[in-house]
Amino acid sequence: MIGQTPGAFAGASIPCRNADMQGLRSFTEPDACPAAKEKCEMDQNRAPVYEALTRLKTMRIVPFDVPGHKRGRGNKELTDFLGPRCMEVDVNSMKPLDNLCHPVSVIKEAEELAAGAFGAAHAFFMVGGTTSAVQSMILSAVKEGDEIILPRNVHRSVINAMILCGAVPVYVNPETNARLGISLGMRVSEVERAIMEHPSAKAVVVNNPTYYGICSDIRSIVKLAHEHNMLVLADEAHGTHFYFGKDMPAAAMHAGADIAAVSMHKSGGSLTQSSFLLTGPRVNSDHVRQMINLTQTTSGSYLLMSSLDISRRNLALNGVRIFDRIRSLVSYAREEINEIGDYYAYSRELVNGDSIFDFDETKLSVHTLDTGLAGIEVYDILRDDYDIQTEFGDMGNLLAYVSVGDREKDIERLISALSEIRRRFKRDKTGMLETEYINPMVMETPRTAFYADKEQLPIERSAGRVCSEFVMCYPPGIPILAPGELITDQIIAYIAYAKEKGCTLLGTEDIDTELINVLK
Repeated sequence: MIGQTPGAFAGASIPCRNADMQGLRSFTEPDACPAAKEKCEMDQNRAPVYEALTRLKTMRIVPFDVPGHKRGRGNKELTDFLGPRCMEVDVNSMKPLDNLCHPVSVIKEAEELAAGAFGAAHAFFMVGGTTSAVQSMILSAVKEGDEIILPRNVHRSVINAMILCGAVPVYVNPETNARLGISLGMRVSEVERAIMEHPSAKAVVVNNPTYYGICSDIRSIVKLAHEHNMLVLADEAHGTHFYFGKDMPAAAMHAGADIAAVSMHKSGGSLTQSSFLLTGPRVNSDHVRQMINLTQTTSGSYLLMSSLDISRRNLALNGVRIFDRIRSLVSYAREEINEIGDYYAYSRELVNGDSIFDFDETKLSVHTLDTGLAGIEVYDILRDDYDIQTEFGDMGNLLAYVSVGDREKDIERLISALSEIRRRFKRDKTGMLETEYINPMVMETPRTAFYADKEQLPIERSAGRVCSEFVMCYPPGIPILAPGELITDQIIAYIAYAKEKGCTLLGTEDIDTELINVLK
């Protein structure tokens, strides 16, 4: 275990609430970690990295360090494009600005403020996206040969981490909603069965939530895993708002999870590629920092770090109001879209207390098949004909990501466009593929298959062989095939259908996804 101490399983939940809307955060959980409680009560009005950069701009420092553009003077075209204020703070680590790999001053203080805002024992600034946060999370918890329990509908970054460290996946294959064709959460009973069958597993991974807004019963999973001496790791790429909104599904740190990868740049408003890695009181944060430094850059971007700092402050001070407004916008959009006909914008009516334990009401997920159009087709029409860029479309669903920057008039434009698309393009849905997820047959570990001797075959002739690379639609980046999985006729048909409908397929060495690498 990582940093486990006697009695550490008790009172692992560390909820953090906006106490007075003036920037002070306070705990209500009596058994919460004292270190996290102290961080939580820090003044959330502060933004130390931003403040340090602001001070730097007033100093007459002559830069004989990198980056070579020297505050923008050396690259006029880039400075004209991004603006001098941006280029002036694209700087290198120096004593007044601290160092991301070993923070001792302003970055350390900013990370402590973030830990307090999220109710974590520790928080780490991540500038390689949530991919790097997820990989550091997995590398911190398991090593070569260790078993790790996880749903198969994880992001590619989780499986990539297992390739790097050699951990052995134990998949809890999620159920699929027959009407919507989407994968659901993990049943607690299925997690328990996996734990009983693999008692030496080191950790359990939970998507909190899935791309579509489906939440597992993370509190019960945490309790169960901790009773069996296992860590709980949460991929919260789409769950930043759980920590700050009112009446949201349970956030991982509040539920007692041990590590969580949080995509601040999605619903939190920071710059693309900026994220947090959060840890609870049972985890050795120094060990986690070492794992982060294995893969994260030694030249941390201060543009990304300042965006994390400012965005954390904004959510800590204003999160309840922000996410109340977002939920209201999505609720209105959902009602209006469902009035159009044939579309189904789904929400909490799906909750069954088990495989759909809760639902993220800020997610505007829309089922499109009854219009005779795949989600990816609606996605393409919205972009090409209506200048509306949604998050993604799959075989049967469309996701419009609504967040802090959206406006009422944008919602109205989306609703009108969907109505017109139905009128213009509606057709018979006979013969359309309905599911976005196929349960795989795992033949080898991801690491073994990825590094094995391989040969390349046309995909249509690969049935019965074991895949040694990824095939996925992106977004969302959930593999159709991962290294070590058996290629079947059903999977081949799915890949062909996805290409026909215009999905962006990634992961194979062959950029056109006509050929696939298989084990010899």
